[in-house]
Formats: sequence, structure tokens, C-alpha cells
Amino acid sequence: MTGHTENSITVDAPLDLVWDMTNDIENWPRLFTEYASLEVLSREGDTTTFRLTMHPDDNGKVWSWVSERTVDRAARTVRARRVETGPFAHMNILWQYTELPGGTQMRWTQDFAMKPDAPVDDDWMTDNINRNSRTQMALIRDRIEQAARERENASALPR
Repeated sequence: MTGHTENSITVDAPLDLVWDMTNDIENWPRLFTEYASLEVLSREGDTTTFRLTMHPDDNGKVWSWVSERTVDRAARTVRARRVETGPFAHMNILWQYTELPGGTQMRWTQDFAMKPDAPVDDDWMTDNINRNSRTQMALIRDRIEQAARERENASALPR
């Protein structure tokens, strides 16, 4: 069996701002509430390999893994995969950005499978990822919209 999730949100901000803020991975610990730290391990062209570490879970366990992420600004997509898979047999992620009247739609698609000896199964992880993605997307939307308002206000000030 495999897991699949697809979540999207519309951000009331220009595509360039949404793209820039969500692809500034060094800033992810301030953009996402679940990440404690991010360490860039290497960069080759549009591909970045990095270690992502989460805040401790309810049991005090700290989860960390290495991912590889390739941005394609022209196609408005980002493809990522876990290099260190941990409890996953595989984890592949696609981020898509679509410019809409009045904003930008951001869509995250995740395809994965849990290892047979993982502490949870595909169904549990699907529910967990869906719940968490919706929470994080709403927080990110709010932070980007705040940044958009601040930029708009700053540009409206007399010089």
C-alpha cells in the first residue's frame, strides 16, 4: 500500500513573494512552526541537499532527515525526495504554484510508503500529513500575506 496527500491553499500575495518566501529554505525554521533547524549540506545548480530537524514530538523524540530539493522557477514547481528515509520506504513531494486573480495557489502533493517495521502505517501517516499540511499552509499563508501588506504599506509611504 502507499500513501498520497494533496493539499492546497490560496495566498493573497503575488507569485514572486510566495515563491521567494517558501523557497528560502534557510528561513524555514521561522516560516514553519514544526521545524527547529535546517542545515544546507550541498547545492548543485537548482538542487539543494539539506538536513531538516523537527521540534521534539509529544514523546520528546526529535525527528531529523536529509532531503534533496530541486526548484524549477520557470515551471513553478519544486520536487523533493527524502534521501534519509527513516520510517518511510520512500517520500516524494511536489510543490506547485499557480498565479490566480488576486493571489497565488500553492499545492503540495506527497507520495510515500511506510516501511513494514515503521511505528505507523500508510493510513495513519496520510491522516497526519493532511492534518499537518493544512495547519502549516494556513500559518505560511498568514505570514506571507503579512509580509505582502508590510511591503505594500512601505511602498505607499512618501519618500
